[in-house]
Amino acid sequence: MNITLARTRAVYDLSEVQGALDRSKGRSPELEAFYERMLDNGAERFVTTPSSTDALAPLMDECPNFDEVVADLRRYVALANAGDGGINVMPILLLGDPGVGKTHFAKRLARAMATECELISMNALSAGFVITGSSASWKGAKCGKVAERLVRGQYANPVVVLDEVEKASGSTQSDPLAALYQLLEPETSRAFRDEFIDVEIDASQIFWVLTANSTDGIPAPLLNRMAVYDVPAPTPEQAAGIAQRIYAGLVAELKLVKFAPELSSAVLDKLAGVSPRDMRKTLLDGLGYAAADGRDEVSGQDIRLKTTPAKSRIGF
Repeated sequence: MNITLARTRAVYDLSEVQGALDRSKGRSPELEAFYERMLDNGAERFVTTPSSTDALAPLMDECPNFDEVVADLRRYVALANAGDGGINVMPILLLGDPGVGKTHFAKRLARAMATECELISMNALSAGFVITGSSASWKGAKCGKVAERLVRGQYANPVVVLDEVEKASGSTQSDPLAALYQLLEPETSRAFRDEFIDVEIDASQIFWVLTANSTDGIPAPLLNRMAVYDVPAPTPEQAAGIAQRIYAGLVAELKLVKFAPELSSAVLDKLAGVSPRDMRKTLLDGLGYAAADGRDEVSGQDIRLKTTPAKSRIGF
């Protein structure tokens, strides 16, 4: 049996916030409102720790190709349970081809840790202020996503996912990855300052998960701050297990009580090469084809795999 252990931790100093509010009077209504929200919410946030490594079992079931990552996380949870200092985990970088389930894994990890999840898509990120906030003196300035999560959320240890981090773009004046040099280090992240609110925030408990298709474009000093995992595509056996679980979930979700409880081997063979990302859509379509044909079992012919169209010349 697993339960979640929770303690509290102050993520900022209320007296510092009050002082900042007093100094901001008449400067920015948005900034004043944010300080007032910080005071109303209080400084204490939950820090969660699973009481047993059993909490990670669903991760292994749903994401079997992440076995190396889960094995390390099990040891960190066991170490946390042996002491009283909480989980001490390096930021992790998940490398793998598109569709292997990196983002899905990160979201499920937050559920296993009984905490919140903040997803930041880096492929559209061209400026660091999305993470760190922008100066309150700028027009339209606002808080960054890290401070926003810690102020508005209930937890000091949310899972923050930086998705497709290698695709972040910027310039020497505005590097979207620059803030990570501070945030990924436990010592410096304890005194993180969002540019909008300019109050020290303890971001040291954040569980960082970065995803990328390759390390190209990721500076070496950042790579040195992370535990890097190469995530393979699921094996045929693992893909079969994933397919059965997704199928069972769809049958329950759609209340298809007359449908067969499991997929046949013929269907599983056809699904062996389908990525976890595309598996649900493929099975949903298969169920639709079967239902439209008046059948209550998905057959191999219902699994219609789509191929990416090849580029060709325009002609007449």
